[in-house]
Amino acid sequence: MDDIRDEIHITHHGMPPMKILIVEDDRDTAAHIAAGLQSSASHIDNAHDGYTGLTMAAREHYDLLVVDRMLPQLDGLSMVRELRHAGRETPILMVSALGEVDARVEGLEAGADDYLAKPFAMIELRARLAALSRRPHMADHPTLLRVADLVLDRITREVRRADRAVELQPREFRLLEYLMTHQGRVVTRSMLLEHVWEFHFDPQTSVIETHISRLRNKIDRGFEQELLHTVRGAGYCLRAAD
Repeated sequence: MDDIRDEIHITHHGMPPMKILIVEDDRDTAAHIAAGLQSSASHIDNAHDGYTGLTMAAREHYDLLVVDRMLPQLDGLSMVRELRHAGRETPILMVSALGEVDARVEGLEAGADDYLAKPFAMIELRARLAALSRRPHMADHPTLLRVADLVLDRITREVRRADRAVELQPREFRLLEYLMTHQGRVVTRSMLLEHVWEFHFDPQTSVIETHISRLRNKIDRGFEQELLHTVRGAGYCLRAAD
């Protein structure tokens, strides 16, 4: 692994230490990113293929991941999916020469938290990573969320309805978590795009409607009381019966 893994140890002041993994097969690009992050990281690892990146990200703790979409051995989309299926919630910024809306949606659907098209300005890369690093930590929030007989455990990532296990994909889990933290309140399409998909624009796709439909089938089908409601012209609301 020594020939495909480089380590850069960086000392900085005025902010907590950050450990970042860059998964990029182009060594010049990887070095450019690492150099640009010297002021905001205490430790940077590089992996130059998707399989090595997956192994390192699954084995070690990182505060942030920067993952190229096109990688040898295991592509970036597959790598991110595997990490999310394994329960790893490390914030991920995906970078790619594919910048079309469909490509961005695909990357975010795979589990990336943000998507940046190449070529990019280093100042924007740093700003996006800083935004990801400012997300509230899990410890700052209740570990169990409840709405009627629906329970979501943020630590084990288990969801149960009436003591029946509900199997959710990573994005469905994040969607339900957001709805449960806003239970009883209407959440708009814009709110979901911003906080669940990390979109700062409306891609004009049916991604939200599709996921709401799947989630409704999983948490409401077969139960007398419906919890997930569509508020016509406004958005969605997760609430127990009055």
